[in-house]
Amino acid sequence: MTFTSIWEIITKIIDISLVWLMFYYLLKNLKNNVKLVLIFKGIIIIIAIKLLSDWLNLYTIGLLLEYVISWGPLALIIIFQPEIRTVLETIGRSQLLGRHKVLTADQRERAVFEITTAVEYLKRNRIGALIVIERNVSLQEYIQPANKIYSDITAPLLEAIFFPPNPLHDGGVIIQGDRITCAGAVFKTSMNPNVSKKLGTRHRAALGVAEETDAIALIVSEETGAISIAVDGNINYNLTLEEFKIMLLEELKPKMEVFYDADVNEEGEEDE
Repeated sequence: MTFTSIWEIITKIIDISLVWLMFYYLLKNLKNNVKLVLIFKGIIIIIAIKLLSDWLNLYTIGLLLEYVISWGPLALIIIFQPEIRTVLETIGRSQLLGRHKVLTADQRERAVFEITTAVEYLKRNRIGALIVIERNVSLQEYIQPANKIYSDITAPLLEAIFFPPNPLHDGGVIIQGDRITCAGAVFKTSMNPNVSKKLGTRHRAALGVAEETDAIALIVSEETGAISIAVDGNINYNLTLEEFKIMLLEELKPKMEVFYDADVNEEGEEDE
């Protein structure tokens, strides 16, 4: 093989890889964004009706849909500019190899212990709280305007932050790695129409950050003391302390470690 033919193969591989990478990020962000899912469904329906009209020779509807398809992309960009900007910002904040500090098993155990201890106290005393843990997608836009702390994760500090007289208790706390970065952070609330109307602003803010990023949002209800975890665009409501602890530990595990554990379990089952 000549150098030219080898180079052509390499460029084709790069070309295909970039296309797949683009689709990966598009589908990943589409999955967690309710409005973009609705847009995608609408586009599929329009294309299906257009194909049906061509098959049945429906002239009028076919002509109208041709105009829609021709001018639709421009209209979508204008109408859904905020949603498109959100996706582009999310991709821009993401890093392929991850930016968050990967905790050791001991660090994870210690962080989860401190957080669970604080959550137990907040639940018992019905003190509302929102704790957001950063993973691969940067939360810098929420950290920047918040009150910086940069402290180790401790239960007494978390309890003090959310204690009602504290001026920071209404906002959220952001954790990066094994450090509390800031308090008093304000998050965009979820616009998902399927969310129960019983959920308050704190739960909607947690769901909003879980829809836009891969962060883990921990919530304590001020009214009921119920504890919940919002992650991957979903909210797991009214967990027991044990369920809360187990789920938090699993979500904090690096992906490679999760895959390794799954392989070990499968091998163990086969050996038995």
